[in-house]
Amino acid sequence: MKEQSLGEFEELVLLMVAAHHDEAYGVLILESLEEKLEKKVNISAIHVALKRLEKKGFVTSRFGGITADRGGRRKKFYVISALGKSMLDKQYALRTSIYQEIPNISFN
Repeated sequence: MKEQSLGEFEELVLLMVAAHHDEAYGVLILESLEEKLEKKVNISAIHVALKRLEKKGFVTSRFGGITADRGGRRKKFYVISALGKSMLDKQYALRTSIYQEIPNISFN
């Protein structure tokens, strides 16, 4: 079986899911990413990434309770899975090892 891959945007969304643990949902992830990236992010892109991450087994989801302030709609919360955490660990190790290969030279 081919090993799962993780795109750059998916990685950012997965990092936000992990950072917010059991309280991660679409709009919170959107707002957090916009703050960190200092640019606008499309909510549809967040939802597409979350669906892909769930399909790959990197996150699980559950619905919260019905609230009046959401017009009776429930929030869908996401939690990183053990497989998702393992993938983030691999990505971190890979990026760190490549970064450490940059020679100690001046770019001035």
